[in-house]
Amino acid sequence: MSDEAKIAQKGPYQVTLEEGKAYFWCACGQSQKQPFCDGSHKGTSFQPQRFVADATGTVNLCGCKASDDMPYCDGSHNML
Repeated sequence: MSDEAKIAQKGPYQVTLEEGKAYFWCACGQSQKQPFCDGSHKGTSFQPQRFVADATGTVNLCGCKASDDMPYCDGSHNML
């Protein structure tokens, strides 16, 4: 695998998060459980990004792996 993340999808994943719960966002783009990590990065330089939801609700998580606000979508997929 290269040092560049795979684009999982050119758009965000809308997911419901639970306040106070920790999540692991896939940074490599290889996970079969997008946008969350399933361990597919093992053997690469990638590490999942751990984050804790600050509120319960629906958010847009980055699917293109190019956001400047990871794990959240910032619209970077529109430039790909």
